[in-house]
Amino acid sequence: MLWRGLAAPPTALLRTDDAQMLEQGRKVYVAQCASCHGINREGQANWRERGADGRLPAPPHDETGHTWHHPDELLFRITKEGVAQAAGLQDYESNMPTYGATLSDADIVAVLSWIKSQWPADIQATHDGINRQARESQR
Repeated sequence: MLWRGLAAPPTALLRTDDAQMLEQGRKVYVAQCASCHGINREGQANWRERGADGRLPAPPHDETGHTWHHPDELLFRITKEGVAQAAGLQDYESNMPTYGATLSDADIVAVLSWIKSQWPADIQATHDGINRQARESQR
């Protein structure tokens, strides 16, 4: 866990209230994520359908995708470790690289925070609720 050593997990890992963090996240997104997920977070065409290689195209990170359906910690782990590791799916193959050796934890949090900051207020509120449920289930 990212917060190993703390008495309890933070109330939220992603922060949409830190302008400096969000600007860093925007820069990281443009440099590392936009080539697949789109400059406007729109994802690749037909992202729900497997390609000829059997893999799913990059999903959108806007409100039309499923990113906001996952709690902060899982989004962090998917970005750092990859989908297979984060979800415990040994045979899952993905075109998404793991970023644990490329980005710092702070950069991963920044880019995910920036992505969240772009969602409409109601989606952000729903995502906050998902985080609360995830924390409660860990108790």
